[in-house]
Amino acid sequence: MVDIGTLSLIILLGMFALLAIGMPLGFASAFLAVVTLMLKFDASLLFGDFGRGPLSVLGQAVYRQMTNYVLISVPLFIFMAALLERSGIARDMYSSLNVWLSRTRGGIAIVTSIMAVIMAAMSGIIGGEVVLLGLIALPQMLRLGYDRNLAIGTICASGSLGTMIPPSIVLIFYGLVTETSIKALFTASFLPGFMLATFFILYIVIRTRMNHSLAPLPPAEPGDPDGSDKGLMFLGFLSKFTLWAAGVLFARAVFFTLTGANAVREGQDPIPLGMVTDIPWIIGTFAFALILIQFVVGRERTSKGWEMGKGLIAPIIVIGVVLGSIYGGITGITEAAGMGVVAVFVIGLVRREMTFDIVWDSLMRTLLSTGTIIWVTIGAAALAAAYTLVGGPTYVANLIVGAELPTMGIILVMMVVFLIMGMFMDWVGIVLLIMPVFLPIVVRLPAEEIGFLGHVDPRYIPIWFGVVFCMNMQVSFLSPPFGPAAFYLKSVAPPDISLTDIFRGFLPFIALQLCALSVLLIWPPIITIFL
Repeated sequence: MVDIGTLSLIILLGMFALLAIGMPLGFASAFLAVVTLMLKFDASLLFGDFGRGPLSVLGQAVYRQMTNYVLISVPLFIFMAALLERSGIARDMYSSLNVWLSRTRGGIAIVTSIMAVIMAAMSGIIGGEVVLLGLIALPQMLRLGYDRNLAIGTICASGSLGTMIPPSIVLIFYGLVTETSIKALFTASFLPGFMLATFFILYIVIRTRMNHSLAPLPPAEPGDPDGSDKGLMFLGFLSKFTLWAAGVLFARAVFFTLTGANAVREGQDPIPLGMVTDIPWIIGTFAFALILIQFVVGRERTSKGWEMGKGLIAPIIVIGVVLGSIYGGITGITEAAGMGVVAVFVIGLVRREMTFDIVWDSLMRTLLSTGTIIWVTIGAAALAAAYTLVGGPTYVANLIVGAELPTMGIILVMMVVFLIMGMFMDWVGIVLLIMPVFLPIVVRLPAEEIGFLGHVDPRYIPIWFGVVFCMNMQVSFLSPPFGPAAFYLKSVAPPDISLTDIFRGFLPFIALQLCALSVLLIWPPIITIFL
């Protein structure tokens, strides 16, 4: 029988060795799970009473993961991302954003970052975003003479924002494994996600202002509106969209009123923007937007602004369907993913862009991506169960706590472990393997000692740690040698752009990600402010 310390070392070295020779993570984890039990227990105990011995723990762990209802949302979100990538919705969104910022220094890179945020809020899939931005934005930036490193870094860093911005697949998996409210995780990650996107945009603005050669301005097109005129057109676009949105909300509130669905009942939450008391505010918003169109912007400017910005309508509808159904209390995460797929499909049909080939190709991509995730989940769940059975989490907890480090010292050690593991391992494996060990330790730490500016409510420690973990995984998508964003971009980049060039472009953005991670560690209330 091997002691738990030696067993832990064997698992760690075995994992790196198996990954180094090219064995897929799912199979490597499953193989080590069986090896762990064989080293700890007698082989006859494992196989002699098949189905009831220690080996049955692996089957139970895998079954528990595979039968979790929320897991269904993962292939649905992947399918939605694939449909968005193949249809013209994302292309038209990029064109509309480009209209407003084309004459701004570094405008194409800023448009790329904003588009990445919108794409993240629609699907939460990282690989598809990087590929899509690589196909749409990279040729445009290179054609206009943008610095190659700036273009590469912007696409890959912004394309990985799906890790942080809801509906993030990483947050969904974390919630599944730790039994934490996924809705609360989504709420908590909003501000950190947009903070990171803001860091990227500010960096682009400052760098391009300091060095104009990094982002030359494109030549002016004849008939282009000037800055003030373009601003009024954008205001007209927003006002017209507000008219439509207020009209829909008014009809919805009236319907709820006539059917009695919005009656005030004890113990029942009010319908967001659907109560009788909300109707005057909706009417006021409608009237205000109408006044802006009639007396400030003008009908002609509004019409031009709508034509320039109508590519943003479909993405806004998809985001409203997915996140609105979750936060409006209409559906859970899984149903919201299904509604998002239906919304994208219907929009594609209305636009006459949804063909059988697009749907079939999207289904095949979904099958491939989901299969990879499922195999990793099976292997990692088996290894986590085996390691738990032999007392691994208790050993690691005693080892960390026994080091007599201060609370933030323990947290920083965990961050370093996440960063190192993220360089070599897929985030699914890290969630399933390491989180069951680390989270119980964090929960037992004194809440008042977590952070330097402000503290975390003990109730929200799992949520805080989940968002911090996701920010850490955000770094892992760019971290060499196995940063997946680099390989996603390489698959669609021009042949003269090497992997070395891509990783070189990452460096400033990795520094920005580490700065954002530091903010979450120094000032924890930024995560829990909306909870």
